[in-house]
Amino acid sequence: MNKSTLVLIILSVIIAGGLSYFQYFYKAKSKSNKKKLLAFLRFLTVFGLLLLLINPIVSRKTFETVKTPLPIVVDNSSSIVDLKANQVTKDLFEKLNSNSKLKDKFDVQTYSFDSEFQPIESPDELNFKGSQTNIDEVAKNIKSINKNMSFPTILLSDGNQTSGSDYVFSFDANNKVYPLAVGDTTTYLDLKISQINVNKYAFHKNKFPVEVFLQYAGTKSVTANFAISQGNNVLNKQSVSFSPSNKSAVLNILLPADKTGLQIFNARISSNESEKNTYNNAKKFAVEIIDQKTEIAIISSLNHPDIGALKRGIETNAQRKVTVLKPNQISDLNKYNVLVYYQPTAEFKQVFEANKKLNINSWTITGNNTNFNYLAQQQNNFGFKMSNQKEDYLSNFNADFNLFAIDNIGFENFPPLENSFGSIEALSSNSVLLSSRIRNVETGQPLLSFGDNQGKRNAYLFGENIWKWRAHSFVEKKSFDEFDVFLDKIIQFLASNDSRKSLIVNHERFYNSGDALEITAQYFNKNYEFDEKARLTIAVTNSKTKQVKRYDLLKTNNSFKVNLDGLPAGQYSFTVKELNSNASYSSTFEIIDFDIEKQFVNPDMAKLKQLALQTKGAVFVPNQVDNLIKILLENEDYKAIQKDIVKKTPFIDWVWLLVLIALSLAAEWFIRKYNGLL
Repeated sequence: MNKSTLVLIILSVIIAGGLSYFQYFYKAKSKSNKKKLLAFLRFLTVFGLLLLLINPIVSRKTFETVKTPLPIVVDNSSSIVDLKANQVTKDLFEKLNSNSKLKDKFDVQTYSFDSEFQPIESPDELNFKGSQTNIDEVAKNIKSINKNMSFPTILLSDGNQTSGSDYVFSFDANNKVYPLAVGDTTTYLDLKISQINVNKYAFHKNKFPVEVFLQYAGTKSVTANFAISQGNNVLNKQSVSFSPSNKSAVLNILLPADKTGLQIFNARISSNESEKNTYNNAKKFAVEIIDQKTEIAIISSLNHPDIGALKRGIETNAQRKVTVLKPNQISDLNKYNVLVYYQPTAEFKQVFEANKKLNINSWTITGNNTNFNYLAQQQNNFGFKMSNQKEDYLSNFNADFNLFAIDNIGFENFPPLENSFGSIEALSSNSVLLSSRIRNVETGQPLLSFGDNQGKRNAYLFGENIWKWRAHSFVEKKSFDEFDVFLDKIIQFLASNDSRKSLIVNHERFYNSGDALEITAQYFNKNYEFDEKARLTIAVTNSKTKQVKRYDLLKTNNSFKVNLDGLPAGQYSFTVKELNSNASYSSTFEIIDFDIEKQFVNPDMAKLKQLALQTKGAVFVPNQVDNLIKILLENEDYKAIQKDIVKKTPFIDWVWLLVLIALSLAAEWFIRKYNGLL
């Protein structure tokens, strides 16, 4: 409290006292106790009001002890049970969590994780039923919870991660991690198929590649037999040699695509040696064999990065083949399903004339080199009034777009596309997926538009440098996948001339056990507008047991979704139905029996040691838990910090002062009224 405030309070006391004296004692003949009480009440009232006007700030200092956080994170995945370490894990967690000395020194935080990260309070909350292990998620959450702090972490796990990024480099290198490895560390002989890489699709009467990664754990040389079969037919068989110095092998195999449809294959490795875990000796994989390939021609007279980005993005789907052509190289357009006109000029005359007879669906991409006058003459979808000035156009996503299902992958944050400045007028019905804006000004013009008129489909992108979009997507997502799916949906729309359907369902033909199993759907009304009030249900039938399960699809942003996680492995048929219109869609999918958590026979000590080395911690096993506790207690780097907390409160926030003023006024009035002084 400063000096000026103190002087004002003293003056308030003098003013309140003087006013009370003047009203009740000045020229008064007697000074009864009643007048003294009334004068005191008047003093309280006036002094309280003056205090509120001055509003002095009262400071109060308190002390708070801040302990160093100690996250204890427990692996709750099913691999702990397979390693017969579930009870040991619970006992270790109980011992650490109940240690009073640790709680005195640290702010103990307890969590569990499998595919997700969540807080727990007791060992009873651990069920070891998680179908995936994501230690990377642990690192992200701990850093987020304890920002800008130095703290140790106890990781109670077998170290076997099945999803997420490499956890060794996910933890903060400045905060020590003490892995407490559970499971038998004794090395057993084990042959394992660790991974199979194969495309989801292959083409009929071709051969498709399969890449197989094999691993070996053991102390002696072993010759193993590897085979890939389909039913009773062995398609490939070979011998693989392993030794203590050669513990892995990569096999590249070509398999024939003789039958169309979904084909299930079984890979297996075996030897004459006995193994503790044989579940990881076999793995199924599936490939859908198709007998048709979409041919796309990108026609351009320019060399531009967009062309390479489009070709690479489209061809990530094995069903697509892209050919880049010059306008004067065109001999036969019949073999192409989609034509991409890249910045058309008068050189495209032969192409446009040929396509007027063939009516092949097209995607027109304009830019700074486009001849808009010529383009306006060759199509009747848009009219152009363009200048020679260049302009940068940003994009806005249209959530009401309904020609096909597509998500917003962050279009608003993509770099601008370049196009000539001017006006673009729609001459026929079209659906705008992306509208354009110049900085923060909406132009009201399309940036990416689609048309579907009398069986002829077309798309228009008004801007070049789409390669920057693909690069930006990779920087943001660490993958081209989202953007390439966006391109694939455009090509899928253009490659088909099917009439629009009111009910569109998206799903995979096969899933691995433990993977997220989601089916999405969109329902459109008679005007082909997305119907938010649609009532969609799905009936899923197990082809073997004939058991039927029914679910409702829940609405998301621009679609309906159902999660079917938990279904056992097997073949299923399903029907999605819209209850108001009875529109329906039927198909099948298969869940392949594969439990990734059963692939391990030992904790991953190499990975846990690498993590400890990276963070300057140390690895411990269950019988060393007392040593771990001792190290944490004796570490002088983790001391509690005492903080001074100064809390400043203005008098106007003191409710009790207002109450006191009200009570003193009421008491004074009542006493004066009772004694006839009013």
